[in-house]
Amino acid sequence: MEMLRTKVELLKESISYAERSIVSRQIIKSQAGNITLFAFDKGEGLSEHSAPYDAFVQVLEGKAEIRIGGVPYQVDEGNYLVMPANIPHAVKAIERFKMMLVMIRG
Repeated sequence: MEMLRTKVELLKESISYAERSIVSRQIIKSQAGNITLFAFDKGEGLSEHSAPYDAFVQVLEGKAEIRIGGVPYQVDEGNYLVMPANIPHAVKAIERFKMMLVMIRG
């Protein structure tokens, strides 16, 4: 029987910033969905796009603006929001920030 490789980590320390970049680290990938960590340098962002699944975002550190359906939401450490499936959204780092994205397929 294969041994499980479980470890305890602090989420916001599980990913590091890179200058003028966006860094991502996939934690879980399965048919049910994905959990991915992101670290955005100040001023970096993701242009408007949509996804076919609902997504849960929790800010782990810093501050960002997330636009959903053209409506801007300022989010800070500890905040979360849900991005509904098929609604355009974009992300812009107001300052360096880290987030966890949980994509739910179903």
